[in-house]
Amino acid sequence: MVDGHYSLELERITCRFASRDDPGMPYVAVAEASLAVRAGEFVAVVGPTGCGKSTLLNVAAGLLAPSSGAVRVHGEPLVGINRKAGYMFQADALMPWRSALANVTAGLEFRGIEAGEARAQGQAWLQRVGLGGFGARYPHQLSGGMRKRVALAQMLALDPEILLMDEPFSALDVQTRQLMENELLALWSANRKSVIFITHDLEEAISLSDRVIVLSAGPGTHPIGEFVIDLPRPRDVAEIRLTPRFVALHTRIWHAMKDEVMKAYAAQYAPLPEGA
Repeated sequence: MVDGHYSLELERITCRFASRDDPGMPYVAVAEASLAVRAGEFVAVVGPTGCGKSTLLNVAAGLLAPSSGAVRVHGEPLVGINRKAGYMFQADALMPWRSALANVTAGLEFRGIEAGEARAQGQAWLQRVGLGGFGARYPHQLSGGMRKRVALAQMLALDPEILLMDEPFSALDVQTRQLMENELLALWSANRKSVIFITHDLEEAISLSDRVIVLSAGPGTHPIGEFVIDLPRPRDVAEIRLTPRFVALHTRIWHAMKDEVMKAYAAQYAPLPEGA
């Protein structure tokens, strides 16, 4: 159930960085970008590659202070790290010297939870993500999908109120990716958290979310469209993509973002000057 209370608000966020090519002219990655997530809402953010999606997520996590604008968590200004949020990165962030179970329990131990209780909670979460018998294995002994399950358990074990997810399944093969998407939805449905899910895959965004926000191409990224996803829940991400309503939503959102994708593509693959 989504309520009217905002768990997270980004208001008129601008992020400037020093330019390597011209130190006197800063690079504006994000310009006057605003978005908000209601309690229990699953919001997907899509946009062209390199448009600044991860920058906005880092601002939401408190890992990056914006040049201007405001971040509020449950209506209160964010100061420092967002302690209400869990962050799942695109790349594996597991500690290779710790077993799967020890990776899941790391955050619990840092919070001061007694070792035995942390192990019990960690084992329970591994069981919930289908890895109950793999706690003693190290990351190099796990498949890509298994490592993602460990990372998901690691984040959820801390019971964050807000989930920040940066293209977490992009490196997986199609079949494993769909399995992970369904597992994420099942876990989210059991105890709905507020989610910002960054992806460049429009099908993934529609399959998972309650609302899709489209960002412009960079520099100066900002939202250019917002779409309510009125597909029924619970969902199977493979089956839902075959429905007429999914196709209609995909067509509508793609038309809104197509020009931005082409702008980003043209900028990334601009022809080299003659003689270069």
